[in-house]
Amino acid sequence: MAGVLDSVNQRTQLVGQNRLELLLFRLRGRQVYGINVFKVKEVLQCPKLSSIPNSRSVVRGVSHIRGETIPIIDLSLAIGMPEIPASDLAESFVIISEYNRRTQGFLVGSVDRIVNLNWEEVSPPPKGAGREVYLTAVARIDDQLIEIIDVEKILSEVSPLREEVGEELVGRSSETDRTATRPVLVVDDSSVARRQVERCLTAIGLAVVTRNDGKQALDYVKELTADGSDISDHLCLMISDVEMPEMDGYTLVTRCKENSQLKSLYIMLHTSLSGVFNKAMVKKVGADDFMAKFSPDELAERVMEVLDQL
Repeated sequence: MAGVLDSVNQRTQLVGQNRLELLLFRLRGRQVYGINVFKVKEVLQCPKLSSIPNSRSVVRGVSHIRGETIPIIDLSLAIGMPEIPASDLAESFVIISEYNRRTQGFLVGSVDRIVNLNWEEVSPPPKGAGREVYLTAVARIDDQLIEIIDVEKILSEVSPLREEVGEELVGRSSETDRTATRPVLVVDDSSVARRQVERCLTAIGLAVVTRNDGKQALDYVKELTADGSDISDHLCLMISDVEMPEMDGYTLVTRCKENSQLKSLYIMLHTSLSGVFNKAMVKKVGADDFMAKFSPDELAERVMEVLDQL
């Protein structure tokens, strides 16, 4: 176990290679789940939990860790499975992670190991899967199906973020007629994240096209420019997540910037990897901008600024 815990803090150099590292864990049964090491700050034996009055049932309590009060979410309960029994807490583990500028802990039954994968080996969840609604991707490792949970969906249910753009920004946007503006391409494998960004952009008068991963997005922009036109004739900008099955956001940016018909497209990387994100890699792959998820006002204001400059 010590080797797993040490590795979490040491391995953060895979960006730009269409690769990822997953920390594998179990909840109650034999099924194995994965979380990107980039989102993991620490793994520890389940600490003492203090109850929170009137909290959601999936929040088992809070714990004071390294000077910070962190909510601990029972990941099993959050995806519709039985909770981890109180009698098992002492033998359970907590994965401390940072998503969308927030730190929280996920209570899990056990932690296994770290594996190194290519994003091309990661696929969207199969249709009809029992817990499909909470899965963002799957991967097969050693003949076992690894389920990658849509943490953003869970957090949107446990602690919803404000998704509406402020009235002042909506008022400012209405001063500019954007009806003739080309659409914005939004790329994200999380249905929750796509919805959040789409609502933000439509609130300031923009048309939105969405794709679920980098490969879909690259195929789409190549299709738009198959007649020899430039991508700027079709889209005003692209907003892309980083973590996606089949092709990640870094690789998507690289493929676009090395293509003469696509390189003019303004690309913003919009990711929940706020705590451990290596901004040098954004520059290396040629992205035009970066923003940590998710503040509707910040995103709306930044997009308006970009459009005014283009």
